[in-house]
Amino acid sequence: MADDAIDADELAAWVRLTSIPGVGPAGCRALLAAFGLPEEIFSATREQMLRVVSPAAADALRASPDASLADLVARTLAWGREAGNHVLTLADPRYPKSLLEITDPPPLLYAKGRVEYLEASALAVVGSRNATAQGLIDARRFAEALASAGQTIVSGLAAGIDAAAHQGALDAGERGGSTIAVIGTGPDVVYPSAHRALAHRIAEHGLIIGEFPLGVAAAAHHFPRRNRIIAGLSRGVLVVEAAARSGSLITARLAAECGRDVFAIPGSIHSPLSKGCHQLIRQGAKLIDSVSDILEEWGAAQPPASAADAASPPARDASESDDARLLSKLGFTPVTADELAHRAGYSAAQLATKLLDLELAGHIARLPGGRVQRLIR
Repeated sequence: MADDAIDADELAAWVRLTSIPGVGPAGCRALLAAFGLPEEIFSATREQMLRVVSPAAADALRASPDASLADLVARTLAWGREAGNHVLTLADPRYPKSLLEITDPPPLLYAKGRVEYLEASALAVVGSRNATAQGLIDARRFAEALASAGQTIVSGLAAGIDAAAHQGALDAGERGGSTIAVIGTGPDVVYPSAHRALAHRIAEHGLIIGEFPLGVAAAAHHFPRRNRIIAGLSRGVLVVEAAARSGSLITARLAAECGRDVFAIPGSIHSPLSKGCHQLIRQGAKLIDSVSDILEEWGAAQPPASAADAASPPARDASESDDARLLSKLGFTPVTADELAHRAGYSAAQLATKLLDLELAGHIARLPGGRVQRLIR
């Protein structure tokens, strides 16, 4: 068995306890506090259980496991025997100590990869699923530089900022830390499915972890629960881009509630995806515009020069070529093509040709509503 920290009977009891409808994480913790390990909970009388849980929950705990639960236990045991797979209980010494500091730590965690990263200094990098091109670049570069400085990057494997952050941490390679993906599905399910290759890379070089049993598919109500684990595993949370109502703000709030640092990258006052970051800054989050801001806050070592440079805007050639002049007129706030043509004194046809060249060269990105944005690479 790949994971020999817990025997089969004990693991079966943990899986059974955490899978019984109507008990939930809070009920599990109350039962564990009252009776000890799961085997002792199942040995308790109904009257003893009623001191802790509702009659319906007590009856469910006293009932014999049905066929579906027995199948889940068998599949979990088989999964845990596979190389790199781990099932961590609250009683496991490898259970992350940082998660024990939050109000509702999961009783059971399913992990795939290198569990030693659970004790590393970690920063969560989160943001919009519908991020701008610049937001994706920033998330990836910040994550790479922070990982190169020895920080483990935690995120949620979602589209947009999450995926960019994981990729950036993996880009750091042997220069520093790695990445932890906290999932809102069972450990044998990849969501979104387009991230299957990314998930395999994370499992090989970092860690995938979650609280949902095998076979559990993605559901909207899973992700707020996932977010508390992201916040709990991390020393701080960096929000790259977020709308005014965003799951990333939930993660930031949960982080603040358990004493973690909250950092936010500011953006244009005209961008909807800057509203959430600006809101956090007004509420006391630390404004961040370089990796050094975070590392200095923590008294951590700076990344190697090459990695630090990658996370900072590169120096621009000061030549007044047509492209440079047009980029200067564009600035760093998204504008419509009509507005840019007016600023630069181009006809619509001339501007279209120049924008195509700049887009192909990776200097700009097109946004919804006919707007264009300059990219800092």
